[in-house]
Amino acid sequence: MISSTILNNGIRVVSQRIEHMHTVSIGIWVANGTRHESPEINGVAHFIEHLLFKGTSRRTARQIAMEIDSMGGILNAFTSHEYVCYYAKVLAKFLPRVTDLLSDIFLHSSFPADEIERERKVILQEIKMRDDSPDVFIHDQFHQSFWLGHPLGLTIPGSVETVSALSRDHIIHYKQSRYRPKDIIISAAGNIRHEELIALMESSFSDMISDWASRSEAPAPHAGLRVNLSERDLEQTLICMGTNGLSQGHPDRFAQYLLSTILGGGMSSRLFQEIREKRGLAYSIYSYIISHADCGALVVYAGTEREQCREVIDIVLQEIAALKREPVLQDELDSAREQLKGNFLMSLESSDNLMTRLAKNEIYLGRNQTVDEVLACFDAVTTADVQKLGCELFDGASFNLEVMGKTDGLGLTAEVLHF
Repeated sequence: MISSTILNNGIRVVSQRIEHMHTVSIGIWVANGTRHESPEINGVAHFIEHLLFKGTSRRTARQIAMEIDSMGGILNAFTSHEYVCYYAKVLAKFLPRVTDLLSDIFLHSSFPADEIERERKVILQEIKMRDDSPDVFIHDQFHQSFWLGHPLGLTIPGSVETVSALSRDHIIHYKQSRYRPKDIIISAAGNIRHEELIALMESSFSDMISDWASRSEAPAPHAGLRVNLSERDLEQTLICMGTNGLSQGHPDRFAQYLLSTILGGGMSSRLFQEIREKRGLAYSIYSYIISHADCGALVVYAGTEREQCREVIDIVLQEIAALKREPVLQDELDSAREQLKGNFLMSLESSDNLMTRLAKNEIYLGRNQTVDEVLACFDAVTTADVQKLGCELFDGASFNLEVMGKTDGLGLTAEVLHF
């Protein structure tokens, strides 16, 4: 059973009761992330995410860590381009304790100056660790390039330069202005009663206010044809290529999930079978979807030998052209459909996944999308729908290609993306 309440100040509280579960997962979500930063303070949302665990007027950083450990629980956070989440997972009997802990760090973090400097060093190491992991870094590079010149192109952790320059005043001002009741969702799932959750949250959050006025956001730009080569001394040549995709709430998003799954979503996908199984050109080859509130991308990734880079790119483009040219077979569509439905249903067996789903439905849809509704949307997609969407997305005008490795002499230009 899913229940929802809006507090007097606009904070949304949504929960799902699963009586047979032993655990409760609870998250405090803020619908503001990296895309709401300016380039000068890029990384501030992620910096705040780190700092909220570094002490309040009631608890030191060590006491916070010891308290969650004493419950045998998990306490963590993450930042995306469009939201930040602070969450915990504990046994259901610890709900009052964990809500007190989460509320304290969210509302009363003190941002000690010494902790800011200590955590700044940690984040700078995080940035360097990302840069030292090419198979991670290339996806960030693609995202930056695809939305070049727009806040969506900013990196989540920021750069060494921006993080080094962030002051305590920058951090406090951003939190005070951006952590607004109207943008906060408290979601919980597991063995929990909604009335108990509301009672706990009202006592902590009912006095929270913000008079900050929202500013209009520029729509995400339409990506143009672009090729970026990053020369690095790697054993493999890494490839990320993609085109415009759909937004989180787009009515055709279920057809897009199926399109991506058929193209590169598993061991039976066309790219896996052709590039890895048939030709042995790559160990890792897959497609994935990036979805934001107003835009998205459908991306293919592969790691291969330098000499085989062009061949892999050509095969990807050939498979994309085939999806436009001919409808997929019904058996292929049905197999992909069952794969996605199965993955979706299995994810519902975890309280943290349920909690996340509740919050994202609120952020992107403004309502709960039932399980039956999701399954029906998958079932409604036809082979004609997949082909039609493929023709729309793979129009050839918006492909971006990111290649990392020993790229000198490969001769990769925008011409290779024509098909």
